[in-house]
Amino acid sequence: MSGSQSLMRMVDEKTRLAGSNKMELLLFSLGPRETFGINVFKVREVREASEVTPAPNVPACVTGLISLRGAILPVIDLACCLRMERSAGRGRFVITEFSGHTQAFHVGEVDRIVRVDWEHVRAPQAMLAGASGAVTAITELDGGKLVSILDVEQILADVMGEQEVPTLEPIDPAHAATVFFADDSPLARKKILEVLDGMKLPHQHATNGREAWERLSRLASQAEAEGVALKTRLGIILVDAEMPEMDGYVLTRHVKGDRRFDGIPVVMHSSLSSAANVKLGQQVGVDAYVAKFKPEDLARTLAGLLGA
Repeated sequence: MSGSQSLMRMVDEKTRLAGSNKMELLLFSLGPRETFGINVFKVREVREASEVTPAPNVPACVTGLISLRGAILPVIDLACCLRMERSAGRGRFVITEFSGHTQAFHVGEVDRIVRVDWEHVRAPQAMLAGASGAVTAITELDGGKLVSILDVEQILADVMGEQEVPTLEPIDPAHAATVFFADDSPLARKKILEVLDGMKLPHQHATNGREAWERLSRLASQAEAEGVALKTRLGIILVDAEMPEMDGYVLTRHVKGDRRFDGIPVVMHSSLSSAANVKLGQQVGVDAYVAKFKPEDLARTLAGLLGA
């Protein structure tokens, strides 16, 4: 099978999954009872944990480095990140790739892959999310087992440090327009706000896809009742791909299928930045796809769509 055929098959598989408002989670343990999950789109492979080469001056919870097919990867102890004691045994390395970074997460035992409906995924209570916000959502499997879905972007930022947002050029007031963004990650919302505030752009936001669609629908209905085009009040809609209750692909399809949003571009802002995910975003109608967390790319994309 050629590379292009393989890519298209992957896109087709992901399209069917995203179009049904579902995702697949890789389940694993850290302690004797707790079960955690990572979106499989961020997982490159799972392998038995091996010896780690110690390295000087590494951040806390980084146990060292491994060599994998010519690449040197940091090993991050997830139990350490969540202030837990990892269960006894060698455990597994979950090799992940997202937001332009590749790393190995050291976990306990890997269980299986399950498919869950985003409608059954809920934001955690503050006490469950923890001080760092490492748990981004909770879902319940058949049989009542609860799974904590990890915000691996937040974990990586906590361990490696956040990227500083450079000074951005404020947009010409003649081109300024309200940006509505939806993202369930507190870290992502913070980074988006830094960009929008740096550009002096007004904004509104929601913390999941369903809330976003409800708020956008109200804005559209209000504009319609007042006899004005919504695009005169709303310049851009910025969506995350992964969100509880309704993912960004389904949200985009709702927006693109509603004539009231004609002329308002949709930008997908996601850590799922592979070629397959970009193609998938294009298939559901997004006008641009920007990988997290690249503030200059996001600012450049927003400015271009606003005609600045």
